[in-house]
Amino acid sequence: MRRRLVRALARPLVLAAVASALSAGSALAATSDRVVIGGFPVEASDSPWTVALSSRNRFGGTRAGQFCGGVAVGRSTVLTAAHCLSEEVLGEPLERVHDLKVIAGRTNLLSAGDGQEVAVRAAWVNPAYDGASNVGDFAVLILARPLPVGSVIGMAAAGDPAYAAGGEAAVYGWGDTSGVGDYPNSLRAARVRVLPDALCEDAYPGGADGGYDASSMLCAGETVGGRDACQGDSGGPLVARGRLIGLVSWGIGCGRAGKPGVYVRVSDLMRTLGWTRV
Repeated sequence: MRRRLVRALARPLVLAAVASALSAGSALAATSDRVVIGGFPVEASDSPWTVALSSRNRFGGTRAGQFCGGVAVGRSTVLTAAHCLSEEVLGEPLERVHDLKVIAGRTNLLSAGDGQEVAVRAAWVNPAYDGASNVGDFAVLILARPLPVGSVIGMAAAGDPAYAAGGEAAVYGWGDTSGVGDYPNSLRAARVRVLPDALCEDAYPGGADGGYDASSMLCAGETVGGRDACQGDSGGPLVARGRLIGLVSWGIGCGRAGKPGVYVRVSDLMRTLGWTRV
């Protein structure tokens, strides 16, 4: 029996600072098991909103402690996958991870002189996240200091044409490039297509392989496989028409035909948080 896989290398933690920032987020408005399969190198300057989540205490310094991805939707606000902050991934409760940081503006994780590492001041994990079904797989990080101007990407609200099936999109991350544990130090991207909900429902009808929920998820890839997110990419961005439409969440394997990557649908995330377009 194949195991449904999230794409990362909790108990919800709700902090007052996050609640305040979430309220501000609506005013602002007025992304497993896969680095990128079938991808190509990109510079951080080409996608400055793509960030790496890091904890050297938990994941060592070989790749600067990177274990998941994230995306800046505000200068001090980063989205990632809820499962990235789970005890299963971190190895201990989130509140005990005292060195959680976001690495921004750095193409190569080992180029310590490039970009910046910013401490996470507060974290909010969606309390409705269901680890069994992967519904609601998102979290919000509030940074200790703002990222540079120009580091933010806008989110696509419901009805945005960026969600149209067949449209071109790109997924970014530092995850496994082969599906067998080949982790790059430098950022990569893969071109994929947004796939029809009906195809995704057929691919993941429920049961051991997981179920696709069109109201809160979308899937992307190629029907023949070959281009996908992979382990270590969880929480990273899926971008179409210059706007954020998804966060890397889960799937079966990496780049398999008939098993596309599944992403958090950003418009549903926005609805849940009460955010409008940014």
